[in-house]
Order: sequence, then structure tokens, then C-alpha cells
Amino acid sequence: MSGRSEKVEFPGAHGHTLAARLDLPEDEPVAYALFAHCFTCSKDVFAASRISTGLAERGIAVLRFDFTGLGASEGEFANTNFSSNVADLEAAAAWLAENRAGPALLIGHSLGGAAVLAAAPRIASARAVVSINAPAGPSHVIELFRESVPAIEAAGEAEVCIGGRPFTINRGFLDDIDEHRLLDGIAHMRKALLLFHAPLDRQVSIDNAQHIYQAAKHPKSFVSLDDADHLLTRREDATYVADVIAAWSRRYLGAGAEPRPDLADRPLEDGVVLVAENGLGSFAQSVVVGRHRLRADEPVSVGGTDTGPGPYDLLLAGLGACTSMTIRMYADRKGLPLDRVAVRLKHSKAHATDCADCETTNGKVDVIERQVELIGDLDAATRAKLLEIADKCPVHRTLHSEIRVRTELVEPV
Repeated sequence: MSGRSEKVEFPGAHGHTLAARLDLPEDEPVAYALFAHCFTCSKDVFAASRISTGLAERGIAVLRFDFTGLGASEGEFANTNFSSNVADLEAAAAWLAENRAGPALLIGHSLGGAAVLAAAPRIASARAVVSINAPAGPSHVIELFRESVPAIEAAGEAEVCIGGRPFTINRGFLDDIDEHRLLDGIAHMRKALLLFHAPLDRQVSIDNAQHIYQAAKHPKSFVSLDDADHLLTRREDATYVADVIAAWSRRYLGAGAEPRPDLADRPLEDGVVLVAENGLGSFAQSVVVGRHRLRADEPVSVGGTDTGPGPYDLLLAGLGACTSMTIRMYADRKGLPLDRVAVRLKHSKAHATDCADCETTNGKVDVIERQVELIGDLDAATRAKLLEIADKCPVHRTLHSEIRVRTELVEPV
């Protein structure tokens, strides 16, 4: 396997057990990193998961954990504040130092970025810090529930809605935020800083990045995330962040932090399709077809990282492509006024007893539902003929023919 992810637990700053995940490369890590997630998120939020597995692919192990009261960690969120988050970060760094190696790289997303910047001066092993769409101070969080502040101050606490979920915020949370002055700490951090921010971020404005950058001392770098959203919900944005962190951090983590050779980069004979693990998750694969490269994976719900379509998705795509191409070839050869073809496919399994036209009578059978859309000035007879032609596509015939898959073990190249 090109990479692995381990579930771990460790005591937080106030004694609660914190749930964590350690993403590890196949070989000995060149360095360890610590990742702090966004406010009210968890260690498994897409950005944290995708960036961490991407760094593991490049040789950097990453510990990501749920802050107290969030995700699978113990404790009550209502009893936490910015100071407790910073303390949890220090506890995570201490656990890494005791059980693996002290984190050389600190990464924080949104308020996790502010927490990382606050904790960085006190984590001696850290040589480099990365903030992603981070506020220049924890007071920014109040904007998420400003209308509830009077109720919190009057009653001591109140339930607020953040990201569609209810959370209890108490007066101590507000008081703690007022006490923090993050920029002064950044000026004396003495760590290399890489600052990511999306100019169109609607939750944390780009002005925050300007304040952080101006406060920091060199070496410091700024990377614009173009049109990315605050949570980096698009896969390509999270992948880009992982790529840039890996390249930038090599200067500070040592020359050894080079990307490991990809098994899918080897030359292939004509007609050979290569599928190889790429280390981006438990099931993530690189698929090479001639000069083309694809990805395959499983959804998060079954343990994958959703970096690409699943195996059955690719099977359906092959049948759909073959169906559309076969119809197009016939239409062009006959001079038919076919403008466009679209094919929709879905795979499922059904009990054989529920399948009226199946030869199998026991167990389950695979069922592929295929809908063909023909766009053009075609009469009913022509449409019926083109639908008949769809069943003549070579992949369709292969699926209905007797198939033999011969498997042999070969030595690593």
C-alpha cells in the first residue's frame, strides 16, 4: 500500500480523550506535521483529509485531530475557547514528540490557522507554519453569531447555529477571544510562514491575510487561492494546497522531502492499461491509458478519499463511451441527422428471482440500466434502429460474452 492512515487517541490539555488520525507514507516519514481544522469542523472535513493524505503521498506524515467537544473527541464544546484549542494543539504536538517525532510543520485551516499561529512560538520542533484562509485574530469568530452575543452576555450562554448545526457558546468564550492579540505573537514567531488565502472568501476576508503577512517576519510567502471557497470544498483546490505545501516545505524540512516515485510513471507497452496505488488514500489509484491519466477511488462512506470515480463507475463509463461512439459511427456512415448522443448508466444488484429476463435463478445478478438520449431530427423508426445499434457496441458484447481473466504474479520493476 502506498500510504496508510491510523486511528490514534491522546489526552487533551484538560484531560479529555481526543480522537485523531495519523496519515503516514509507505516509507519512513521525512517529517511530521500537525493539522488544525476549522472552527466547529472535524479532523475528517474534506480539506483536512485531502491535504493530509496528499502530504503523506509526498513523504510527510500528518496528525489531524478533533478539538475537545468536536467530532469523536470527548468533552463539551460549550466549555472550550480559543485558549483551550491552542492548548489542545500543544498537547497534540507533545504526543507526537513522545510517540513519533515532534512536528516540524504546523498547518491550520480557518480558526485552526489562527490557533496554529498562536501555538507556533511554543512548539520548539516546528520549523515552518502554514495558514489557510485564517483570520488575523480569533475575534473574527464572533461574526458567525453576533446576533446572539447579547443573549450570551445576559444569560451566560446561548445556543447558536453555525454551519447549520447547533452549538452552545458561553460568556467565557467571548471573554477569552477579547484577551488574545495574535499579530504580536506572529511578529516574534521565528518560523517560516506560508500563507494561503482565497480573495473571494466570504467568511474570512482577504484583509486578514494582509494583516498576518505584514506582521510576520521573513521568510514568509503568500499564495492566492483564486476562486476557492473558504472550506476548500473543491477537490482541485485542496489538491493544489497539498502540492504547494509539499514543494515549499522541502526547504525547511530537508531535501529528503521529495515526492516518492509514482508507480504509474513507468513506460508501458502499447495496449497495456496500468492501475497503481498513488498513496492519496487507502483505495486511491492512478490509471494510465497511453498518454492519458485518470484516477479511481472509493467514496468516503466506505473508507476511500473520493479522489476519483469508483471501479464500477469506470466500468459504466467504458460501456457508455462505447455505446455513444458506436451510435455516432453508424449515424455518420448512414448520413443521419443525429446532433448529439448522451448515455446515462446505473449499476445495481438484484435478486435473481426478481429478474424476469435473467437465466440465473439463484442469488443476485448485476443489473446495468442504460438510457440513451438521441438529439436530432430523427423519426421513430430511425431512433429505434439507433437503439438497436447501441447493443452492438464492442464493450456491450464483451460484457455479454464468456470472459476469462487470467492473473499472474510478476516481480516488481
